[in-house]
Amino acid sequence: MPRRTGFSINGTNIAAGSRALISLELAQQFTGAPMSLPVHVVHGREAGPTLFVSAAIHGDELNGIEIIRRLLKQRSLRGLRGTLLAVPMVNMYGVLDHSRYLPDRRDLNRSFPGSDSGSMAARLANTFMTEIVARCTYGIDLHTGAIGRANLPQIRANLDDPETERLARSFGVPVLINSSLRDGSLREAAAEAGVSMLLYEAGEALRLDELSIRAGVSGVIGVMRVIGMLPPGRRRKAGAEPFVARSSQWVRAPESGMCLPQVALGARVSKGQVLALIADPVTGREDPVEASASGVIIGRSHQPLVHEGEALFHVGRFEASKRVAAEIENFQSELQPAPGQPFEPLPIV
Repeated sequence: MPRRTGFSINGTNIAAGSRALISLELAQQFTGAPMSLPVHVVHGREAGPTLFVSAAIHGDELNGIEIIRRLLKQRSLRGLRGTLLAVPMVNMYGVLDHSRYLPDRRDLNRSFPGSDSGSMAARLANTFMTEIVARCTYGIDLHTGAIGRANLPQIRANLDDPETERLARSFGVPVLINSSLRDGSLREAAAEAGVSMLLYEAGEALRLDELSIRAGVSGVIGVMRVIGMLPPGRRRKAGAEPFVARSSQWVRAPESGMCLPQVALGARVSKGQVLALIADPVTGREDPVEASASGVIIGRSHQPLVHEGEALFHVGRFEASKRVAAEIENFQSELQPAPGQPFEPLPIV
């Protein structure tokens, strides 16, 4: 059998059965310091799909950086079929500044596919599309909630596409959201390029959450097995089929004040149920925040001080919300580290 050819990127050829760290040049900082986009390339000995896994398109979303670090340590990658492109920090500028945005205040995930002569965001988006996405058949983009707002581990994807739905179900999280494509997003640009892509949401910005990280590593490995990049293996105990949200809506603060939550992330709630109390810190008055629909809490704010109209609870609506809540509880208990357990990854076999 002829040996597989090398993988070429940015003028570097990575031989089959080897890996390399490639740096793609970006616009330098205004201090004159150079800036580059790090890309880990794992090029398998045998042919197979090409998958990109990216994180920190929003520079303050850190869980994905740790997911990729742990992914690259997996021994199973020695038998990889195909090619893995792992990009732990797409928005390097934002990571350095602890910021969601680029220095030009643009949201990189609203700037795709970009151009080589546009704004700073457009140029970075263009580099990522031409050097990474254009070489791939599949993609997984790792995200978190915003600052002070946590998301339950979930996959957002175009579930109307059969291949994308297959990938979403293989990720192994209990909640899937059929999410429409947003203008300028990486998912939209990838879809137009013929790349099936998932968006993983878990945890909150500027925080590392162990459950979200473990679920992310396990999920990426699960996708790689389904698309033939890794051999089938024993994963965590199989749970129920994931549940697809029919719709979702945010419950907002009716008044300004101190938010006192009454329900946890992943809880099942009924229409009219009190989710939190908004307490006036001056008068002591309390106003209830009530669920506008029955469902499961898939995202919530952790900010104690809120203004009228702020989004507090993200409620996903499911056909069988009781079963969803039970499966979420099982999922969390399996992945949540025990008290005092060191910050170490679970083995994936």
